[in-house]
Amino acid sequence: MIQILNIEKENLIATKINGKITKRDIEKLHPLIHNIVEKGNKVDFYFEMEDIDGFDLEGLWADLKVDVAHLSDYGKMAFVGDKKWQKWAAKATDFFTGSEARHFEPTEKEKAKKWIQF
Repeated sequence: MIQILNIEKENLIATKINGKITKRDIEKLHPLIHNIVEKGNKVDFYFEMEDIDGFDLEGLWADLKVDVAHLSDYGKMAFVGDKKWQKWAAKATDFFTGSEARHFEPTEKEKAKKWIQF
């Protein structure tokens, strides 16, 4: 499940993610991405991740389609979580995209928020 966090920065999508990510979750994010892009901005992301069970199949497919469509629209990404795969996801995102992605431990939430300008 993806919960959208209350934020003030107009080009930032801040989320708290736990459980299984579904197509419905991705459908909540897509209009937010479009609103930011239509204003001529890059989309920054703050992902606070706890007890993630991965994606269901429809959610994974929806996520891949959104990412492919908007890959050049993404700016900075802060991944906050304590799993090894989350560290690798941040590194892969940083390597394979034009985005600047960094991983932060849960104890570094404030550092992550400062870096992403939450």
